[in-house]
Amino acid sequence: MQLVFMGTPDFAVPSLQALAAAGHEFAAVITQPDRPRGRGKKFLPPPVKVKALAAGLPVRQPSDMKDRGFLDDLRRLQPELIVVVAFGRILSQEILGLPARGCVNLHASLLPRYRGAAPIHRAVMNGEGETGVTTMWMAPQLDAGDIILQEKLPIPPEATTGEIHDLLAEVGAGLLVHTLELIATGRAPRLPQDETLATYAPPLQPEEEVINWEQPAQVIHNQIRGLNPWPGAYTLRSGKRLKIYGARLTDPFATGRAGRVVEVVREGFVVQAGTGRLLVTSVQPPGKKIMPASAYLQGYPMLPGEILGCA
Repeated sequence: MQLVFMGTPDFAVPSLQALAAAGHEFAAVITQPDRPRGRGKKFLPPPVKVKALAAGLPVRQPSDMKDRGFLDDLRRLQPELIVVVAFGRILSQEILGLPARGCVNLHASLLPRYRGAAPIHRAVMNGEGETGVTTMWMAPQLDAGDIILQEKLPIPPEATTGEIHDLLAEVGAGLLVHTLELIATGRAPRLPQDETLATYAPPLQPEEEVINWEQPAQVIHNQIRGLNPWPGAYTLRSGKRLKIYGARLTDPFATGRAGRVVEVVREGFVVQAGTGRLLVTSVQPPGKKIMPASAYLQGYPMLPGEILGCA
């Protein structure tokens, strides 16, 4: 089929590659504009643009999805299908109605659960044991279109958002290829979502990065996993941010002063939570790279009794 592919971040790259490998033709690959990133704030292209150009595919980067010139150009392309994967923009009704076979989206959750911008982060932060990917026919409402296919994926108890992200990106790419096979042969289902089961995954807020040691250790553990690799959960030590990227649950029923360093061991340091304790194994001090907690302690010694927290 003649496609227009819309996607931006790393999550969308396996889908683009899988569709190309399956023999689909691309009238255009549409992605967001280059943006300043990193410490130097250099303008860098989105991952989808990099892969598309390397494959010789035509790329467009509209700054305004409602621009008349862009819409006319899109109409001239006459795509059979628009495929959207983590594009990061809302599509107008005009765009949704343009392709002959409609618009299809790959979403990183088992819809109708976790509609919205941060489904992987939210699932891990909430301690879910399972997630998955969904392909759906796009509708004007956010992630509310009829379901085509779904595939489940377990979330191991120590898995991070980054690990689940990469797994879902690959699983989703395969599901998308299968979805387009069904569409091409007129066999793609339309299963309405049950609105009574809908939950939402709004964008992350800065205050969600702060570790509240008064919470149960399991909740904090899920927060650390869910914010790894980005944006990272943090606590304060001597008034400075200390990001925590790795921790393990210990003594689930232990009590004591929340935020108190209970023990310093070879692997890191043990912190008392509201209920239970966490062995911190990976950290990032200000201006440094992520490192094992054992290496951090060599340069920044810590003693039992020290209090961590953002009070």
